[in-house]
Amino acid sequence: MDDEQQRPAGKDCGPLAGFTVGVTAARRADELGALLQRRGAVVQHAPALRIVPLADDSELLAATKELIDQAPDIVVATTAIGFRGWIEAADGWGLGEALLGRLGGVELLARGPKVKGAVRAQGLTEEWSPSSESMAEVLDRLLEEGVEGRRIAVQLHGEPLPGFVESLRAAGAEVVGVPVYRWMPPEDIGPVDRLLDATVTRGLDALTFTSAPAAASLLSRAEDRGLLAELLAALHHDVLPACVGPVTALPLQAHGIDTVQPERFRLGPLVQLLCQELPGRARTLPIAGHRVEIRGHAVMVDGALRPVPPAGMSLLRTLSRRPGWVVARAELLRALPGAGRDEHAVETAMARLRTALGAPKLIQTVVKRGYRLALDPAADSKYADV
Repeated sequence: MDDEQQRPAGKDCGPLAGFTVGVTAARRADELGALLQRRGAVVQHAPALRIVPLADDSELLAATKELIDQAPDIVVATTAIGFRGWIEAADGWGLGEALLGRLGGVELLARGPKVKGAVRAQGLTEEWSPSSESMAEVLDRLLEEGVEGRRIAVQLHGEPLPGFVESLRAAGAEVVGVPVYRWMPPEDIGPVDRLLDATVTRGLDALTFTSAPAAASLLSRAEDRGLLAELLAALHHDVLPACVGPVTALPLQAHGIDTVQPERFRLGPLVQLLCQELPGRARTLPIAGHRVEIRGHAVMVDGALRPVPPAGMSLLRTLSRRPGWVVARAELLRALPGAGRDEHAVETAMARLRTALGAPKLIQTVVKRGYRLALDPAADSKYADV
C-alpha cells in the first residue's frame, strides 16, 4: 500500500464498513490491505519491519557453501518465502544447481503446506510435512526418530526458534543454522509511531499481525517510547489483536494478550475472522424506530453507513453507555477531546452528529438537563440497568 491510510472505494459496502484496521505486515501488505478494503474497512498500514535483501547476506553465502561441501543428514525448511529466496540467492552466486543437487539427496522436512509448495516448485520432494505448520510438531518427529550424531540444517526465518535448536543439540544433533533472511527495524519509523499512537488512542478497531517478528518489533518500539503499558491496555480491552496463527501470537501472549486466530493460517481466513468479530463487538440499539449500530468511525442506521466526525463519535459512545437516560452537557463536554470548558462545543458537535446520522430524532434534547438517545419504549426495560 502506497498510502499509510486508505479508505475503501465503496460507500457502505461490506461487513467491515465503519471499522479501521491496522496492518503491521512488511510483505503481502498490499494483498491484506486490499482484502480488508474490499470488505469496507479503512486500513492504516505501517510495516513494523523490513527484510534485508538475501543476496547481500554473507552469512547465508557461507552457510550455503558449507552445506554443499559437507552434506547434512536433514534439512528443515521453515518458510516458503525463505526457501524460495535461498534458492534464488544461490542462483545469483552461481551455486543454485549445486544446492538443489545437495537438497535432493537429503531428508527434507517442510513446515506446512506453503513450504511444501515452495519445495516442490524447485523440483524437490519433501520427506514429511505437518498439516499444523507447527515447529513443535517438527521437533517431536525429529526427536522420535532420534537425532544423535546427525547433522541438521535449519532454515531460520528472521528470529530465534525458541527451544527448537537447543532441544536438537541436547539430543546429540549437530545443528547448522541457515539465515535465509533477517528482519530489521524499518528505515522510516514514523508510520510505526503513528500506528502506535492510533492504537493507544483507540483510533483502531483491530490490529493485525502476520509474523511474530512484527509483533515483537511493535512491542519493542512501544517500550522504547514509554507506551508499552498503554499499548497492552488498548489490546486488552478495546483494540482487537488478530494474528494469522499461533506462532505469530507468541510475543503478544508473552505479555498476557489474548488474540484471535483463524483456523487456517492464511490471510483470507484472517480477514473472514475480522468480518465476524468486529461487527459482533459493535453496539446495536433500537432508537426512534431505527436500528442503530455504533462502529469504529461510523454508524450504521438501518443498514446504511453514516460516517461521523470523531467528536460526534465521542458523544454518541457516551450517550450509548446509558441508552435512554439523560446525559448532562458537562459530562458530554468531558468526552470531547480538547473541548475546554465551553458547553457550546457540545451543542456544535451535537448538531454535526445529528446531521451525520441523517435522522435528527435519534437524539433528543432535554431542556436544561442534556441529551438522551431516543430508545424505543419496548427496549426500555432491557437497558434500564445499563
